[in-house]
Amino acid sequence: MNYSEREVLQFVEENDVKFVKLTFCDIYGNMKNISILSSELAAAFSDGVYITSNKVMGFSELSKGDLMLFPDASTMTVLPWRPQQGRVVRFFCYIKHRDGSEFEGDGRLFLKKAVEFARSKGYNFQFGTSCEFYLFKTTEEEGVPTKIPHDFGGYGDVAPIDKGENVRREVCLTLEQMDVQPVSSRHESGPGQHEIDFKYSSALNAADTFLSFKSTVKVIAERNGLYASFMPKPLMKNGGNGLHININAFKNGINVFKLDNNGFSQTAKHFVAGIMHYINDFTVFTNSTANSYRRLGEYSAPRYITWAHADFSQLIRIPLDNRREGQIVLRSPDCACNPYYVLGLLIYACIEGEENKMPLSEEVDAVLDHSDDKLREKYGALPADLGEAIEYAKKSLFLKKYLPEKVFGFVMAERSRAWAEYQAEDNKEIFEERKYFYNL
Repeated sequence: MNYSEREVLQFVEENDVKFVKLTFCDIYGNMKNISILSSELAAAFSDGVYITSNKVMGFSELSKGDLMLFPDASTMTVLPWRPQQGRVVRFFCYIKHRDGSEFEGDGRLFLKKAVEFARSKGYNFQFGTSCEFYLFKTTEEEGVPTKIPHDFGGYGDVAPIDKGENVRREVCLTLEQMDVQPVSSRHESGPGQHEIDFKYSSALNAADTFLSFKSTVKVIAERNGLYASFMPKPLMKNGGNGLHININAFKNGINVFKLDNNGFSQTAKHFVAGIMHYINDFTVFTNSTANSYRRLGEYSAPRYITWAHADFSQLIRIPLDNRREGQIVLRSPDCACNPYYVLGLLIYACIEGEENKMPLSEEVDAVLDHSDDKLREKYGALPADLGEAIEYAKKSLFLKKYLPEKVFGFVMAERSRAWAEYQAEDNKEIFEERKYFYNL
């Protein structure tokens, strides 16, 4: 529900709200928050709330001055797992300098500008997400995460094989109380693996929803004595956790991806071609960790830069049965990403494809051998590892065109440092567990 500042303050006063969480993200997309008393909310709207920027990943490198959080009134959410007496509400925030000027390291601002850019071209983008995660057991005494799956079910299994049914139900019901609308949920292919899908919404709302979902899953899992992991590849011998991004775009109220008697519109073809043309440039954002690249090319996760109507192993799927709502599905990203940058870059890639009239390659509706160098040469492939993704990004005129210069420089330096740290480790699997399993 979209609230105004006046409506928010009235709600807080009438509904026994005592604490307010002001939520934002670091450059990597990790959620952070500052809590204030509800009596300070009016001042937060007008003057902002100070944060110690040098303690947030990337912020001190992008700004030498103070930074302030300004809550977005339209994002108010009551946190259902907090007490009903002395309630807690949460807002997503924009980040500004103390003088009120924009902070270029604010990913939410980056996405907002991408949305405005698309609208200036006559397009309104909407996104839906399908998010995968694993549930693991924890030690009985201390609740420390283990790598023992919560169950050993497979795709679409039911209870009692699917032991996560009640957890998924609780997650979905909790999200509904937060005005977040799940569409469906299921047990996925891996042991203890699950997936929840979300309705299409505006770009900013979709990114906020993704972050709300991740935090809710973590909270509900812990309440059930479990550990939820969004690590891209937590179990080396099973499928990884993907983030499938469903994209709609409208012009003059008409969905450009909707199939008609003439098939796929030219605009839609250019949009898909734009994503495929630039995907390697921004894979360092869609797949941001060294562990991310273990997932690609296995268990139907894409490796080649291809598209298809039916086959689920290609980079982009364009469902044929989309009479009600047209869409395309990008299947390479994972849940370790910063959604604000990913969705913003997807918008810019689509617009670039349209403005440059990029041609769409032929459909590849077949499972490809992911180890075949000839196929890699024929179709083009996603980066093999984080190091290769960094090299693509460093050479990218596309990223330099749309990302703020300081953000681009910091991300390249930080990803390069992370890659060097990874390469220096003898036991990569133990390093990945230590670095990612307990943090993602």
